[in-house]
Amino acid sequence: MNSSMWHMSFPFWQFIIRAAVVYIAVLVLLRLGGKRQVGQMGVGEFVAILLISNAVQNSMNGGDNSILGGLILAAVIIALSILIEYTTYKSKRWENIVQGRPRLLIHHGEILYRNLEKERLSVRELKTVLRRQGIHDVSEVHEAILESDGFVSVTKNSDLTHHEDKTGLPPV
Repeated sequence: MNSSMWHMSFPFWQFIIRAAVVYIAVLVLLRLGGKRQVGQMGVGEFVAILLISNAVQNSMNGGDNSILGGLILAAVIIALSILIEYTTYKSKRWENIVQGRPRLLIHHGEILYRNLEKERLSVRELKTVLRRQGIHDVSEVHEAILESDGFVSVTKNSDLTHHEDKTGLPPV
């Protein structure tokens, strides 16, 4: 067996630092990119994701092609993913930082254009999302919220109940 497959070009701790820096940088860049699900990505966004993975490869491995180096990088990436997941689970503040906050897009049948602009979402894209949920007129929508995972939650006017409970307050 060829020992160069296992011999690393530099110390293991450099792999850890490289992987951590690149992971965090890509996470921040993707977070700045917006909140779209993979299925909602345009062709340009999908190509950007593919190219990012290729672009950061050498910055992580520093030209080292050893199996051990690759395994260290993979372990660091998985460990950081678990750490981020756990941190966002435990802390609402970190969840908002990493995943973002939901944003109201339609309220009482009115499109909130300023919020669409903040999310870089066009009216055409919003209407496409609504049509996929069986809604063909914005006036049918009580609320549409862009969730932090990129899904648009919609409450139709017809779904609302106008019944009050014993306290006289509308149901939550």
